[in-house]
Amino acid sequence: MAEPDYLEGDCDELIQPKKLINPVKSSRNHQDLHRELIMNQKRGLAPQNKPELQKVLEKRKREQVIKAQKEEQEAHKKRSDLEIELMKRQQKLEQLELEQQKIQEEQENTPEFVKMKGNLRRTKQEAGGEEQAT
Repeated sequence: MAEPDYLEGDCDELIQPKKLINPVKSSRNHQDLHRELIMNQKRGLAPQNKPELQKVLEKRKREQVIKAQKEEQEAHKKRSDLEIELMKRQQKLEQLELEQQKIQEEQENTPEFVKMKGNLRRTKQEAGGEEQAT
């Protein structure tokens, strides 16, 4: 920038130049936006002007890292043979209990004369079995 050929205190008669006012910077909206950007930058929330491709690649990378962490956790959580056998036995017991409950429900839903007929057959078979044994 060129230096003026006069000294500051030399001539009082000269008109001192004033800095022009920028209408954009003096607007209220611009001041609010500038203040908000400064606050966000201090907090570390600066706006990200990344291209869409870069965002997608970062998202994929994050998902891969998360997937790898989950696989590691599952590897650490592998069950021992004893735990697997215990789980199988527990499932078998639960299935047997469900079957017994179904049988009981069926018996409760059957009519009374069918139950009596079954009881008569049992007593008849028991009586026949005792005669053969003696």
